[in-house]
Amino acid sequence: MKHEPNATANAAAVTVAVLYVVCRIAIALFPDLAMSVAQSWFHGLELSKVSSWNLSMGPFILGLVTSVISAWLVGYVFATAYNYFVKR
Repeated sequence: MKHEPNATANAAAVTVAVLYVVCRIAIALFPDLAMSVAQSWFHGLELSKVSSWNLSMGPFILGLVTSVISAWLVGYVFATAYNYFVKR
């Protein structure tokens, strides 16, 4: 099964965009839960001492754009590499 690089990249970018927006909403609605989840991802490191939530639009838009671009690139590289290895 061949992966079309542009379609795979677009699917990855849309998926990350949706997850990013849902995550932002979850942080705004449930900041304590979000901190607990983030702390669990860092093996229990006490993140509350080094972080605070910045929920302004500037960082949100920048994070969204850079995440979507990164996801698109990863999707494109993944599909290209996958197609290469399937041929071998």
